[in-house]
Amino acid sequence: MSMMDEKARILELRKELEKYSIEYYVYDNPSITDQEYDRLMQELMALEEKYPEMFDATSPSQRIIGSVLDGFEKVTHDTQMLSLSNVFNKEEIEEFVQRISESVSNPEFVVECKYDGLAMALLYDDGNFTRAVTRGDGIVGEDVSNNVKTILSIPMHIPEMRHVEVRGEVYMPKASFEQLNKRQEEKGLAPFANPRNAAAGSIRQLDSSVCASRKLDAYWYYFQNASDFAVQTQEEALQAMSKMHFRTNPLRKVCTTVEQIWQFIQEIQEKREDLPYEIDGMVIKLNNLADQRRLGSTAKVPRYATAYKFPAQEVLTRLKDIVITVGRTGKITPNAVLEPVRVAGTTVSAAQLHNEDMIVNKDLRIGDVVVVRKAGEIIPEVVTSVPERRDGTQVPYKFPTTCPICGSHLVRLPDEAAHYCINQDCPARVVESMIHFASRDAMNIDTLGDKKIEQLHEWGYLNSIEDIYFLDRYYDELIEKPGYQKKSVDKLLESIEKSKKQPLGVILYGLGIRQVGKKAAMILAEQFGDIDTLMHACVDELVLIHDIGLITASSVVAFFKEEKNLHLIDVLKQAGCNFKQEKKQVVESRFTNKTCVLTGTLEHYTRNEAKAILESLGANVSGSVSKKTDYVIYGTAAGSKLTKAQSLGVMTMSEEEFVQEVENAKE
Repeated sequence: MSMMDEKARILELRKELEKYSIEYYVYDNPSITDQEYDRLMQELMALEEKYPEMFDATSPSQRIIGSVLDGFEKVTHDTQMLSLSNVFNKEEIEEFVQRISESVSNPEFVVECKYDGLAMALLYDDGNFTRAVTRGDGIVGEDVSNNVKTILSIPMHIPEMRHVEVRGEVYMPKASFEQLNKRQEEKGLAPFANPRNAAAGSIRQLDSSVCASRKLDAYWYYFQNASDFAVQTQEEALQAMSKMHFRTNPLRKVCTTVEQIWQFIQEIQEKREDLPYEIDGMVIKLNNLADQRRLGSTAKVPRYATAYKFPAQEVLTRLKDIVITVGRTGKITPNAVLEPVRVAGTTVSAAQLHNEDMIVNKDLRIGDVVVVRKAGEIIPEVVTSVPERRDGTQVPYKFPTTCPICGSHLVRLPDEAAHYCINQDCPARVVESMIHFASRDAMNIDTLGDKKIEQLHEWGYLNSIEDIYFLDRYYDELIEKPGYQKKSVDKLLESIEKSKKQPLGVILYGLGIRQVGKKAAMILAEQFGDIDTLMHACVDELVLIHDIGLITASSVVAFFKEEKNLHLIDVLKQAGCNFKQEKKQVVESRFTNKTCVLTGTLEHYTRNEAKAILESLGANVSGSVSKKTDYVIYGTAAGSKLTKAQSLGVMTMSEEEFVQEVENAKE
């Protein structure tokens, strides 16, 4: 064969092998034997070795060889990847369908399996795979294309030249999981707790050959840009994805009544154990995509879909001990040490007991046999003790009166169930506050993880948040430490330096002010724009801000009165941290400081667009009608919210009037 012929053969083999892969892995319908497939793959690899200039990252051979990366690139999603709200019983499904029926007449729903895996987005351009991005926090994910390429059911080429984005779930089949744990045991390594953790660990491997050996798979259930293809419904979207060679799950059903939905859920629940993959529930989605867009989403979840979670599995085990941990605010948390037991697919050996009252109310004694379950199939909880199994060796638990770390007296504040260590210098509080400050949701110093902070604290390099920005003083000592090469220390100091650019909202959250979560920190930052203005705000000013209540306001004012905190902010400023943020621009209008509710079908805007417009005009948008509501803005097929507004005498406004008001505000 001439060189030209051999090169042409490479292209031909790639095409053939891709086609056979799709037959085998996507449609479960192979047209050739495994031996024949292996022979063609060997031929391709030999030719590619001969002609390295023909290298193609999407070649079938590259999907099994793997390569090594330094790290993962951060990618911002075109549209946010949302998580779903949960329902746990038939009544809650009825409520969900009822809510949808208020805005959509005769709605249809698609019920699909909810996989216990890792949400992923795949992007294609000009018919070729371009990248795979993890969900991350829903706004920013990581490019894990290298690893996703090793999942053989995912096509590298699709019969569609336009841009395509599909989303779905990467998971580890039960058989792959068993094989992996068998290999772990043979190597004397700890087994993985469940397939989900194993899948997530595989996707985050910098060496993609490790990922390839783990034999992951995936299902795709969301065609992100379906509207570019005139696809009308979720069911059509799944069919269109299947035609493009994406693996979609045939275990789904289009339903029109709660009864049909519930029936199908029961049917799948019976088959659950026999499925080759783990599912932890079912997803119920409105079928019509235009209606989906119109209903839109809240800040966290779409309104048009929900997830039914299978009931938690309950098991018996023994309560071996109760141990205390101290958080960054000084909050004392008792934790159950349990005899390890398998619950809903994972091994559980610990559970939070929250506070003294819970231990007393559940009458938990050390040595008790206890009932354990997983709340929402994720978080283990101790449901109750089993008194009839006591044999006289059980001991009632005495809650400590002093901090187990520093020995300070514990305080229980009025109206609070928790105890606190109020010693600001308690080592546990110091370490936890630094862990929180560096965490992903706060300053995102990704090279400064929990274990590293604990270690640097033990060595005396980190004794407070501000010390993080002076770590470079110990550079020469650090590079001599075991596990701290020059390259990793440089990287650590680089990510610390980078964190100085974080805006005010992020650093506020990082400071760990009691009652100030991520959302409240962002609201305060957008309202005040810089730390100095915020520091001088009084309680009365703060409570005027929507979503900032009296407890939060008092906590913020108290934080800025503490000398120690003022010193911390001063040092962070000197270190070069950014304590500024662009103020949110609000146009004065008749909606300023008013509470508005949207209902029915809007023609001019999606629900999310209307909400964003109202917020930019200073309104607070609520999901339910009460006496405190100022305006209910209604479209067609408005249901119970409009009726309730009329009965309470709340002002109502048609969509036409609303559009007019928006125009007036622009002038």
